[in-house]
Amino acid sequence: MLNPLQNPIQRRRDFFTSGASGLGALALASMLRDDGLIAGDGSFKAPHFAPKAKNCIYFFMEGGPSQMDLFDPKPKLNELDGQPLPPSILEKAQFAFIQKDQARLMGSPRTFKKYGQCGMDLSDLLPHLSTCVDDIALIRSMYCDQFNHLPGQLLMLTGSPFRGWPTLGSWLNYGLGSDSRDLPGYVVLTTLGRGLPGGAASWSSGFLPTNYAGSLFRSSGSPVLNLETPDGITPAMQRRSVETINSLNQRRYEQSGHPEIAARIKNYELAFRMQSAAPELIDLSGESKATHEAYGLDRSERDSSDKTGFQSSFARNCLLARRLVERGTRFVTLFLSTWDQHSNLDSELATNTRISDQPVAALLKDLKERGLLDETLVVWGGEFGRTPLGENRSGFKTVTGRDHHPNSFSLWMAGGGIKGGQILGKTDEVGWGVEEDPVHVHDLHATILHLFGFNHEELTYRFQGRDFRITDVHGNVVEKLLA
Repeated sequence: MLNPLQNPIQRRRDFFTSGASGLGALALASMLRDDGLIAGDGSFKAPHFAPKAKNCIYFFMEGGPSQMDLFDPKPKLNELDGQPLPPSILEKAQFAFIQKDQARLMGSPRTFKKYGQCGMDLSDLLPHLSTCVDDIALIRSMYCDQFNHLPGQLLMLTGSPFRGWPTLGSWLNYGLGSDSRDLPGYVVLTTLGRGLPGGAASWSSGFLPTNYAGSLFRSSGSPVLNLETPDGITPAMQRRSVETINSLNQRRYEQSGHPEIAARIKNYELAFRMQSAAPELIDLSGESKATHEAYGLDRSERDSSDKTGFQSSFARNCLLARRLVERGTRFVTLFLSTWDQHSNLDSELATNTRISDQPVAALLKDLKERGLLDETLVVWGGEFGRTPLGENRSGFKTVTGRDHHPNSFSLWMAGGGIKGGQILGKTDEVGWGVEEDPVHVHDLHATILHLFGFNHEELTYRFQGRDFRITDVHGNVVEKLLA
C-alpha cells in the first residue's frame, strides 16, 4: 500500500509535475466542455457521423409481455382456439415449461381497434398509448434465440446471453460520454415484482471501465444508497477527503496505468457532485399539478387494490426519466418486472398495463411538448414474447397463461430519429413465427447505435486480445425504422 507520509521531497515533486499538470488538464477540459468538444464527464465525443438521438429512455418489461394480447391481433388464433399446432412446427419447438404432447392453441380475450392516422392496431388494455401511435414504430417481427429469462434478458441488454458483457447504456456512454457533469450518464430506475434474474448484470459495464456502469437510483428517500454525507461532515471537509483520496489514486495510476484506477477517480468526483444534484433531481415539488396528474403520481393512493404501490412508483420513475434526460443523462433504463404470466394472464396483464400505460404515454407526450422527443429515443419491450399456445405445465389445474416465446414478439420505439406511425414486420396467422422483415436483437442494437451516430461494427473495445462490440459478429441497421 502506498504510504502518503514517505519521502516528502518526492511528494512535492509529484505535486508540481503531476498535480499541476492535472490542474492544467482540468482547466483545458473545462474550456473544451464549454466549446462542446467533450462531454460533461470529460470524455471525448466521437460519433462516426451526425447522430439523430442524444438520449435514450429504455423501458425494459422483464418477463416477456404477451404480444398477441397487446400489439399483434390474431383472429385466426381465436378461431383455432383449443387445436394443436401442426406436428411439423411442434416437433422442432423448444419450450420452457409447456408439455408438447398436450399443447393447444389459446386465443386472446382482448379486443383490438385501429388508432391514429396510421391505423395502428392496439389492445383495449392500452387506451393511453393508443393516443400516441403516430409517434410510434411498432415492430411485430422481433425474434431472438433464447427462451429462458436470464440469457434472454442479458442478450437484449448486452448483446450476449452470458454475464460479464457491457450493457447498451454502457456502450453509449463509452462512445459518447455524458452531457451531465453532476449526474451519471447511465441511470437505472426499478419497479420490481419478482426481481431481475440478472441483478446488477442487467446494468453492468462488463469489461468496460466501471465508470460506464449504470447507477441504480431510488425514486424516494436517498436517491443513491451510501451517498449521504455523515452528520458532522461539512462539504469542505468532504471535498478535502475526495481530493486526498484522488491524489493517492492519481499517483497509483501514474505508476500502473490501470484504467480502473482512472475510473475510480471519476467515480469519486461524480459521487461528490451527486450529493447536491441527486436530491434536487427527485424533488418533484416544482412540477405542476397537471404534470402530476398526467403521469398519475398519486394513483396508488386512489386505488385501494394497488397494495404494492407499483402504480405510483412506476409513474414517478417515468417523470424522473424525463428530468434525467433534461439534465444530460445519456441513458435511462426503467425496469418493470411483472410480465411473466404463465398463469392468470388476463387479470395480471390488466394489472401490468394499469401500472404502465398511463405514465408511459404521459412521458411520450411530455417529451414531445418540451421539444425533447426528437432527440430522445424511447424503447419499450421485454426479452421475448409469449406462445400462442396455452401454458399446460404439469401441476396446473387450468390453462390460463402462456409460455416463453423467442420466435416472434413485439417491441416499439419512438423519437430520436425513428419514423413513427408505422408497423414493421408481420407474423404468421397464429403468431408462431415471423413472415416479413425479421428483426434480431443484434439488428435492434445496430439500429440504436446508428441513431446515436455509430457504425456498430466500429464501436469496439479491446479485451483479452479481441475487439468486442455489442452486436458480436452480426447485425444490420433496420433502415425502414429511420426517419
